[in-house]
Amino acid sequence: MNPVAPLTRAALWGVLALLLCAPLCVPRYTLAAEAAPVPAPITAASGEVPEAGAADEPEEPKKAKAFSTLIIYFENDLFGGTDQYYTNAVQARFVSPDLKTLSDNRLLPESLGSLIERLPFAGDPDAQYNVSVAFGQAIYTPSDTQVREYIPGDRPYAGFLYGAVGLHAKKGDRMDTLQFTGGIVGPSARGETAQNEVHEMRHIPTAKGWDNQLHDEPGLMLTWQRNWRLNPSSIGHGFDWDVLPRVGATAGNVLTQANMGGEVRFGWNLPGDFETSLIRPGGGIEAPTDDADPRVRDSWGWYLFAGADGRAVGRNIFLDGNTWRDSHDVEKKYFVADLSGGLAVIIEGVRITYTHVYRTEEFVGQDRGQHFGSLTVGVSF
Repeated sequence: MNPVAPLTRAALWGVLALLLCAPLCVPRYTLAAEAAPVPAPITAASGEVPEAGAADEPEEPKKAKAFSTLIIYFENDLFGGTDQYYTNAVQARFVSPDLKTLSDNRLLPESLGSLIERLPFAGDPDAQYNVSVAFGQAIYTPSDTQVREYIPGDRPYAGFLYGAVGLHAKKGDRMDTLQFTGGIVGPSARGETAQNEVHEMRHIPTAKGWDNQLHDEPGLMLTWQRNWRLNPSSIGHGFDWDVLPRVGATAGNVLTQANMGGEVRFGWNLPGDFETSLIRPGGGIEAPTDDADPRVRDSWGWYLFAGADGRAVGRNIFLDGNTWRDSHDVEKKYFVADLSGGLAVIIEGVRITYTHVYRTEEFVGQDRGQHFGSLTVGVSF
């Protein structure tokens, strides 16, 4: 039993209790209050309000600021008290400000502009566009990391080091995402180094079986996902709720799958985005969509959420093994589901989210499903 897990759960309950009481004692700021008109000056001689002239022309309304967003993800099974299977993952994602067209971005080469504009969802003049760039690493291990030998029937050791480019189109209550992911699976992904150096710093036993990990193999994936934001509704006094369904598909030698899921959110000053995302192909960009978002207003808010995601899996290299070479592999299950729930807090442009996830068995012989936690920090600036 990991001693960190009970402390983590106790801290989360304490934060939740504090947040449920906070709306009673913290003022809620609105755009209307910030934009309240200033009375015109009265002249000392006549007491009349002067007509607007050249010297007293009203100021033009301020244009909405273009916000960039940086999101840091950390996922680990220590939150579930284990050290096995999907054991650790990190990712950093930068999301561009809203763009009139996808080719306006400064993150991708200009030579790709004409190609990007030919995408099915790229030509709508009424849509908001974003480009995101991500870098990350994921680590997988068997249930017993103290055995040096190959363990038949248990999950292979594997690391995945990758980069991803996402193209996002938002219009009304809908967002389309097309994501290209490329990386390396195997020793060059440095999964052994990342895991064992952390274990040494924490003075816990290192994993002994990394000599049996998957071989080096380039990994490529193409993902499409559509998210919706439905029935956003105000309950009163700043409390709101909404429903965020999604569908998607991924093709590649790392993952080939179709997914369907969604989440329900309830809270105070809900953000106007499309998902409280985990590290997964095509995950929501979690960036502000309009000036009412508390992150844009330097306001604050909080919300509780619960979600589910189901996947039909055609290929998973972390279970099926290497594509062109013999390697450790297990018999995967073709249908996998995630159940999740958690708490998000927004404070002056920063969102901190904890998500607890239960994942059903992924391969034949896995004795039970897996619990892991996801901690996310997003900063809009």
